Amino acid sequence: MPTAESAAARPAPLKRDDIPGWFFSLDRAAFGHLLSSQSTAGTTGDILELGSYLGRSAVLLGDHLRPGERLTVCDLFDSDAGDEDNAAEMAMSYRKTLTRSAFEANYLAFHRELPDIVQAPTSALADGRIPAGSCRFVHIDASHLYEHVAGDIAVARAALGENGLVALDDYRSEHTPGVSAAVWEAVFTGGLRPVLLTPMKFYGTWGDAAAARRVLLDRDWQADGHTMDEDTIAGTRVLRLNYRVKGPVQRSASRRLALELLPPVATKATRRMLRTLRERRAVPPVASA
Repeated sequence: MPTAESAAARPAPLKRDDIPGWFFSLDRAAFGHLLSSQSTAGTTGDILELGSYLGRSAVLLGDHLRPGERLTVCDLFDSDAGDEDNAAEMAMSYRKTLTRSAFEANYLAFHRELPDIVQAPTSALADGRIPAGSCRFVHIDASHLYEHVAGDIAVARAALGENGLVALDDYRSEHTPGVSAAVWEAVFTGGLRPVLLTPMKFYGTWGDAAAARRVLLDRDWQADGHTMDEDTIAGTRVLRLNYRVKGPVQRSASRRLALELLPPVATKATRRMLRTLRERRAVPPVASA
């Protein structure tokens, strides 16, 4: 495996929240619970990540490796994309910040050894270099283009063991319709069974979805400030995990009177300050991995 010697010298993140990225606390909790439950149940296998950016989620995945298991991450990093559409997406979203050396430095701040790194388009994994059925968990967060995501799902299906789990990012964002198309195509024509939906990620399996849902229901999510609901998609059960919404704040009579008595300019400034504080409280905490 690569070691710290291959990482460029750069300030290491002091905490996981220092790693840039979009891997939020809700999905960090879901990843951790599912991976820990697999370990507790004796489920073995490698972990695969397609699209790693700067290492938020890879660091968490590395936390759950057991002896004999390996984590493989595949990302273009600072390489050229293989086609014009993918190159345009990279240039718009990642090119200024994404480098392999930055990923390595971030990962090595929390782990002694790097994962196996494939610096290439995720389509490179279709060559069978990931042994069939060798993985217990696959995270897909690479290209948002339909053709690429459909290919990544095919790679995940081949790589996963009997009841392995796949997590797909950006399955419902308005700017990523290609991901949505590929995910729901896999559900309705490819045998992918929904397990869990969060605001950012779709979790599913080609194995026993009911068993995976039971694992999720074993945890008291409400105690952690979350809500867990159940829905159906074409007769198939699926769980929905979200942040618990706090009720509206009731103003005290003295606070209302103070706002009424303040001069108009001061009142506007006070209202702006209070609105800013409410918005900051409403933003979910960013999780690291």
